[in-house]
Amino acid sequence: MKEEIRLRIQAGNRRLFANKNLLTNKDLNAASKLQIYKTIIRPTVTYGCETWAMTFTELNHLLVFERRILRKIYGPTLDSGGTWRIKTNEELEMLIKKKIYCKIYKITKITVKKLTEWEPCSSRPVGRPRLRWLDQVEEDLKKMKVRNWREREREREKFKDRRLWNKIVKQAKTHQGL
Repeated sequence: MKEEIRLRIQAGNRRLFANKNLLTNKDLNAASKLQIYKTIIRPTVTYGCETWAMTFTELNHLLVFERRILRKIYGPTLDSGGTWRIKTNEELEMLIKKKIYCKIYKITKITVKKLTEWEPCSSRPVGRPRLRWLDQVEEDLKKMKVRNWREREREREKFKDRRLWNKIVKQAKTHQGL
């Protein structure tokens, strides 16, 4: 994951430098620059994050990258003493309402989990149920007169033999009924 995240951050840097003129433009307000960041740079970096198993260090690398861009967007702060300073992490989080990578990463991961565990709330449609892939395989094996290939222990060992299974696959390729 470390290498994947490093490559994603590099891709984000390429997007950042391609759009540097927009992000440093004084004519654009911060909201427009933030929209550019959210639609162009952030999706590049977070592409595929649903499958990442990140450590704290890897998450921290993403946060550092995001804060660097946000500091470019919002610029420095003028202190009461008349000196310029960069914004603190807390100031940045308040400006973007705490919508940082950490939360986005977790939300997308939860969304994927919900999609994989989703069960339809409606009833099944009327009629014969659709065939599953395994049902079609079993039907094809029956046409080839290969029976009970899953039930009997002796038969199961028979199909663990790769040479025998390859022979059955070759027969299936030339079988007229399939």
